[in-house]
Amino acid sequence: MRNIIILKSIIPFLILLISVETVNCQIDNTYVKSNPNAPEIVFTKTIHNFGSLQKNADASIDFVFKNSGKSPLILKSVTPSCDCTTPDWSKDPIMPGKTGKIKVVYDTKEMGVFSKTITVTSNAITNKIELTIQGEVYEKK
Repeated sequence: MRNIIILKSIIPFLILLISVETVNCQIDNTYVKSNPNAPEIVFTKTIHNFGSLQKNADASIDFVFKNSGKSPLILKSVTPSCDCTTPDWSKDPIMPGKTGKIKVVYDTKEMGVFSKTITVTSNAITNKIELTIQGEVYEKK
């Protein structure tokens, strides 16, 4: 009986929490999507396959993008899916019509097939984009 009372008091709180978070997400995206002057990020490619790499080899790629919008583009965060992937990018705003790059380095100390993602969050109309690197690391014979 006591568990039912606790459950009844928790459920409304959870519903309220989910509702508030949903509204916050909608408000964030609505402003950007309804703003005709918002920046827009366009990558030349979002997936890079390194192919076969020797263990401890250099594995880096520059993901190039352009701000095709009408106001400065700001990269808020660039987050890799694991510690084996390190992104580096300019923290300066990218002006309309200009390009930028995100350099991604993969640590090839572990052998095997890999597929890692890097989530780019910005103030663009498309405010989250996922980049992917993949390949296979093998031991030099």
